[in-house]
Amino acid sequence: MSPRRSYVEENTRERERLRTLVERLSDVELRRPVNDYWTVAAVLGHIAFWDARALVLAEKLERGEPFSLSDAEPEDVTWINDATRPLIHAIAPREVARLALRLAEETDQRIASLAPGLTAQLWPESPTSPLNPLRAAHRGEHLDEVAAALKP
Repeated sequence: MSPRRSYVEENTRERERLRTLVERLSDVELRRPVNDYWTVAAVLGHIAFWDARALVLAEKLERGEPFSLSDAEPEDVTWINDATRPLIHAIAPREVARLALRLAEETDQRIASLAPGLTAQLWPESPTSPLNPLRAAHRGEHLDEVAAALKP
């Protein structure tokens, strides 16, 4: 299996897992804490934020704009996650869940449709690229946390 097919299939698997979760969660479950800082809905909003970043970078790549140093993700993203947390929590839980699914769909479609010449500019083929096409890893990590929080 080519690396491209692999990330497309992995992204699809985790996106469908996200879809199943969003479609079955009750409003009470969306408000359930995952940890001291995030609710289930907010974790979904966190996933949406980072998918939106990937979507913006993919669109930039499609327009032929080179990546810049400011596109790079800092080594420690804690401050970014901390800064987005109050904004994400301000969105109605059901809406943020729907947003997470919509952005996952848009991001995966955009990344999967990149022309073969552009995929060479993605991480890890291009080690300095700020765009990692494998969205599944980040989603899966957080969906596992949500699943653990929802266990009776």
